[in-house]
Amino acid sequence: MIFDRLEVSYGEMWGSYRGMTHPDPMSRAVAARRHAAGMDYAVLLSARERPLALVEYWPRRMWRVYLFDDRSWCMQMIDLKPHSKGMLLAHRNTRWQFSGEQEHSSSKWDVEETTTVSADGQVEVRSEFAQPRGASTEPLHARMSGPSSVPVRRFPASAEDFLCPVPEFGDWQVFAPFLAQQGHEPATTIVLSDVSVDEGSGPLRATGIEQLFSPGARDTPDGSAVVEPVDAGLLRITSGQLAVLDPGWIGDPRTVAVPPGEFPVTLSLLRTTGGVHVAGAKVTFLDVPPREWEMVLRPDEDLGLLGDGKFFGVGVDTGTVAFMDATRTVIEDQLDEGLFVPLASHVSVEMPGTAPEPNLIAFRAGQGDGAYPVWIGRTDDGQVGCVVVDFQLQSADGGE
Repeated sequence: MIFDRLEVSYGEMWGSYRGMTHPDPMSRAVAARRHAAGMDYAVLLSARERPLALVEYWPRRMWRVYLFDDRSWCMQMIDLKPHSKGMLLAHRNTRWQFSGEQEHSSSKWDVEETTTVSADGQVEVRSEFAQPRGASTEPLHARMSGPSSVPVRRFPASAEDFLCPVPEFGDWQVFAPFLAQQGHEPATTIVLSDVSVDEGSGPLRATGIEQLFSPGARDTPDGSAVVEPVDAGLLRITSGQLAVLDPGWIGDPRTVAVPPGEFPVTLSLLRTTGGVHVAGAKVTFLDVPPREWEMVLRPDEDLGLLGDGKFFGVGVDTGTVAFMDATRTVIEDQLDEGLFVPLASHVSVEMPGTAPEPNLIAFRAGQGDGAYPVWIGRTDDGQVGCVVVDFQLQSADGGE
């Protein structure tokens, strides 16, 4: 395909996603702010209603480019890293061969050829041949080992042959030469045309938080349900800092400055025909209705870096969230017996601390792993009245 125009659209990173449009788009303005902040995002370059390249910007100034052929099949992946001032080195270039459409759709390659280039120009080309069909269910970009034979070629070359300029935001023409590797021929001059995406109403807003803890019938995306608030115990805070986190990963919690003392924890249980899930969890510090809601942010997080309806939230990898004092320590060897095993039959578990030491109250995270928004409910005079984790079971809103 010869092309002189590229349509440009932006979104969250989405790997080897196949398609002309982003399943989770982002405005150009938000993508530009994320670029300036060193945060990840993705760019889709298309022509004549066909994807040509998917470019991902990673932290630490790394880039990844997925290339598509004339069938819109993702056939190649190039990883680039900083090399010299203003230049990137294509240090890894992976190509796949597929025997047919069904094999491509299920990511079952016949041959995977990976070319790696060192900073001083040493090149290694490794060809891997697939094992018998059904031997692997890993996705296309993850299957980097397990061959039946691995021919390897090594030779020196000039590193200059593998360099490209570091793009300024919007300067996506620098990636045009890579498109020729899949048979797409760029014209001498290429015009970039942004696909317009409205910024929308901005980041996720706290809506319906009070209703999370009001008992009664609800309509949810999955049908009718009943909300039942339940007491999960008293949380002891000694340091004046509440931590909200996955108890299996305590290194980087979301924290909120709160008064020391003991405060009630309430869970919102959502009962449906499919079972019982924790829809929300709340620590109450003042028995006063909140006047406004504020997303809990880390010092380096900026709401302006979020797309429409997105949020910064607590990450969950063990299906569990916990409230605890920020100074509380968690002994990993005690987690299974003291927390994860009991949660298999209970919606919440307390890991006590010897008084007056802080305790920990953990609970099931909605429908499992992911990320969930954490909100501060502030009173008329700005004090922290409560902190809530919303597992987003009562609305169809999503987030990051």
